[in-house]
Formats: sequence, structure tokens, C-alpha cells
Amino acid sequence: MKEKHSHEFIEKSNKIRCMRHMHHREFDQYHRRIRHFRPFALIFNLVIVYLLFKWLGIHVISIFFAAVISIKEITQLYFLRRLEKRIIQPIDKLKTGVEEIAKGNYDVKIECSVTNEIGLLIASFNEMVQKLRESEKMKIEYEDNRKALIANITHDLKTPIASIQGYMEAIVDRAVKSPEDMEKYLRIIYSNTTYMNKLIDDLFLFSKLDMDKVEFKMEDVHIYLYMADLMEELKLELEEKGCRFEYTNKMEFDCIVKIDGKRIYQAIRNIIGNAVKYGPEDDLSIRAEVYQQGEYVCIGIKDNGPGIPEDKLPYIFDRFYRIDTERTKDLMSTGLGLSIARELVEAHGGRITVSSVENEGSCFTVSLPVSKRLRDGVYQ
Repeated sequence: MKEKHSHEFIEKSNKIRCMRHMHHREFDQYHRRIRHFRPFALIFNLVIVYLLFKWLGIHVISIFFAAVISIKEITQLYFLRRLEKRIIQPIDKLKTGVEEIAKGNYDVKIECSVTNEIGLLIASFNEMVQKLRESEKMKIEYEDNRKALIANITHDLKTPIASIQGYMEAIVDRAVKSPEDMEKYLRIIYSNTTYMNKLIDDLFLFSKLDMDKVEFKMEDVHIYLYMADLMEELKLELEEKGCRFEYTNKMEFDCIVKIDGKRIYQAIRNIIGNAVKYGPEDDLSIRAEVYQQGEYVCIGIKDNGPGIPEDKLPYIFDRFYRIDTERTKDLMSTGLGLSIARELVEAHGGRITVSSVENEGSCFTVSLPVSKRLRDGVYQ
């Protein structure tokens, strides 16, 4: 984080140095013009005076000087007005803008219609302010997310710890008499420690994803074979839990996707795990299918669960978000499964979407970019 801020500071310093350099370009141009014009004007005036004095006399020379002085004053007035409008006023606005930035006000924007170097400088200043404003907004959002993350971790760890402490106190105080109660207490303690271990694992993975520290082992994977093996494994596991599972391959041709098979498996498993947690205890049905849509291979996972209310759909991929806030069915949900699934899929250049109708179920779709496709018996 410190290296990032240091890099941003250096970048801003370079921009400021460039701005200062550009400030002087039009000044230099005006200065060079005036400097080169002065000797020429002096010689020209002396020649004209000499000729007029020789041909016309003193009276005409007086009139000539009066006219020259008048023209000179008018020209100087025009030059100064132009200098004020095109350089001095924009620089004054720029100075005011810099002072506002120094006060922490990133909503400032300088209006400037001139098209010289000062105008380009002000346009660069406005662009820098916009980036600073976006950076400050991201910083505030990051800080809010960090506080919310700490609050959620504290809340989610407090419940199982309190449960473990209560049952352990009962065991230590010898309040448990029967072997059946002892076994029940130990199972509850084991369940809570398992939940805390899973929460810590999910938090560790999510934090690595958030900081782009997860190492992906990308490989060219044949989607036919990969999905067949993955779905067969999930089918055996789900049928042991009494869940009906159906898989359909709707691909016309085999494709190759460049993925980390382990991570995509984890994302799909999180989606299916979410369906199991919130689906009906009896007669749960999950259907999966794979098909191609344009340049993407799509994996659809549909369940017959209670569905997701429309007002909650935009938030289901947020960290620690739970539709069932009281978690009456499953205390093992960490609230990070879908968020991790989205991060993993997006890290592969893919996307994950959801559609749902209350009391009819939900359908999650994982889309992964196609790397190669089978054409004329050759992958291209």
C-alpha cells in the first residue's frame, strides 16, 4: 500500500512539473516576439523620422509622432488585454483550483475556453482532479468495506465461540451426566469449530483475491471432459444427501477454455452449496447444463429452491450477505461463498449472473471465454 501511494505521489509530482513547464511556453513566445521586434521597430522609426524631417519638415514630424504614440498605446492596450484574457485570468483560476485541492476539495472544476498551452494545462488539471476524486471515493469505499468486514467477522465468530464456551463450561462443571448428552455437546462443539475453520479459510482466500495475490495455474482444458468429470463427482455427493441432480451437455462442438480447473470447480461448488443450504430439505432438485453462447462457454445451474426476492438480487454477491439473515436452516454459511465464486470467475475473464423467481427457484450462469474451438477436427 505504501509503495502504491509513493508511486501516485511521484506521478502527481511529475504532472505538476510538466504543468509548470507548460506555464512558461506562451510567455516565452510573447517575450521572444517583443525582443525581436524592438530593434526592428527602432530602426524603422528612425528611418521614417529622418525621411519625414528631410522631405516635410518639423510640423509634419510632430503630427507623425502623435499618431505613432496613439497607435502604440492602442496596440499595447490590446496586447495587455489579450495577455490578461488568455494567460493571467486562466492562471488565476488555476491558482484558485490548486488552493481548493490543498484544502481537500476534489469537486472543483475550472472552466476555460482558451486553446493555448494554458488551456491544455487546465484541461490536464481537471483530469487530475477527476482522478483524485475517484481515488478518494475508492479510498472511502475501501475503508467502509474494511470496517464492515471487521464488524461481520466479529459477529460471525462471536456466536460459535460463545456456543463452544457454554458447552465446554457445562462439561468442565460436570453438568453433563449421560453419555448421550456428552456426545451431543461434543458434536455441537465440533460443528462450531468446523464452521470457524471454514470462515477463516474463506476469509483468507477472499483477502488474497481482493489483493490479487491468488496464484492461478491456467491450463488449456477440454470443456467436454472437464464438465463430465466435475458433474459426475458432484452427482455422487448430492445423491448421498438425497438431492436429485441432472446434468445435460448442450455443446455442439468441443471447446478449450484456459482456466485453473481447481478454482472453477470451487466456484461451481460454492454455487451448488448455496442451493443446498437454502433449498428445500425434501425433494431438492438441481439441474446443470453446459452450452456455448457466442465466444463464451456457459454453465447453468438451476434449482427448485425458494428463489431470491427481486429487491435482494443485486446484493447476493456482496461479502457476508445472507438472504436468510437469521440462518435458521444452516449455521455453517459464512456469507462469502457467492462472493468468492464471482471473484474466481471474473479472475478468469468470465462473468457470473443470476435470475430468480420467488417460489420457483434460481438459475446461476457462469460464462467463461473460449480459448480454442474444434473446427474440421482441429482445435483453432
